[in-house]
Amino acid sequence: MPYIIAEPCVDVKDKACIEECPVDCIYEGGRMLYIQPDECVDCGACEPVCPVEAIFYEDDTPDQWSGYINANVDFFDDLGSPGGATKVGKVDFDPAFIAALPPMAGE
Repeated sequence: MPYIIAEPCVDVKDKACIEECPVDCIYEGGRMLYIQPDECVDCGACEPVCPVEAIFYEDDTPDQWSGYINANVDFFDDLGSPGGATKVGKVDFDPAFIAALPPMAGE
């Protein structure tokens, strides 16, 4: 998995990264955004535009947010690789790890 989205995005969902993504691989869940690992082309365009610095290359994810690596994968367990977030729209789902988090700033 190239890039993941971590805790700073929970309940924020700024979406600047979605606008910057050339392959439409950033999907909107109930509480945060998720990068589809099979669709991401590892360009890194999303990382510098994130206003809350929530996007990391997988190997550079801070230890305290390592659980978000699996959460990004788990989000796509049922959804799979639909080939573009725009045609899917918002998915009212978050993996259990994210759903169980207390409310965060922003919402």
